Amino acid sequence: MTVATVRRPSAEGSHDENRRDSPPKGRRFAARMQRPGLWFALPAAVLLALFFAYPLVVSLLQSFFRTSGGVSTFVGLDQYARMFRDPLVLKSLGSALLILVVQVPIMMALAVGLAYLLNQAWLRFRAGFRLLTFLPSITTLVAYSVVFRVIMTTDGGMLNQVLALFGAGPIDWLNNEWWARVAVIASITWRWTGYNMVIILAGLQSIPPELYEAARIDGAGRWQTFRHIVVPQLRPVLIFTSVTSTIGALQLFDENFILTGGGPNNATLTPVLYLYKIGFQQFDFGYASAIAWMLVILTGIIAVIQFRIMREKP
Repeated sequence: MTVATVRRPSAEGSHDENRRDSPPKGRRFAARMQRPGLWFALPAAVLLALFFAYPLVVSLLQSFFRTSGGVSTFVGLDQYARMFRDPLVLKSLGSALLILVVQVPIMMALAVGLAYLLNQAWLRFRAGFRLLTFLPSITTLVAYSVVFRVIMTTDGGMLNQVLALFGAGPIDWLNNEWWARVAVIASITWRWTGYNMVIILAGLQSIPPELYEAARIDGAGRWQTFRHIVVPQLRPVLIFTSVTSTIGALQLFDENFILTGGGPNNATLTPVLYLYKIGFQQFDFGYASAIAWMLVILTGIIAVIQFRIMREKP
């Protein structure tokens, strides 16, 4: 007669089953690490919501209200319709588009040319030249605008003194509509060319050397190499710099405010400067918010157009 024995699971077997049911150590460790990560990200998220998301939503809601005597009244799209009847809105847009059409291509051409030159192996002291070209972009907006205002002063300004050495008469840089635009465009170009040059230079240095060697073997000259190799390889970088430069031109404020104050005769008035005057001088925040959102929509449309024009062909 045989007696059947029942095997009880050993302690080791039960531990094995618990190990199979529990997640791997790597996952447990990752889960534990995510919790403090969320806490570390919380202050940044709170600041982003408080100083970006909340003002964004409030400004959109405020654009549908008109405040008079401390009482806000819902007016729907009247603030947006008012912009089409406001000649200063159209004039400020014209000034911004003029800067966009004239200044951005000039700056981009200078940035590409300087980046291509400062990327050549035969050039000595390349690091020093790159530093000198980039230095204007780290100058504060207010500081360099004040310096340009002093340089372009009609009476006793350094620029007019230099022109006098060549027998040219003094130019009223900041009080003439045409020359005021030239002064603003020159100051913006001086500051931001080096910034875009560094970005384009990084794009040039990412181009494989084999492409240059292949072009040299095929007998391509410098211009053909630049046109058929450099420019296509730089297309993503050029899209980025052109879009950011466009946004900067449409959001121009500091240079116009300090150099010309939007004058003379509102010749250098930009949408951001105009909404500043409407909001913080006339305290019409509803209309200023509508102008701001109009500018956001216009910037998005122009950016989309630039992406479609400059996108890489299949």
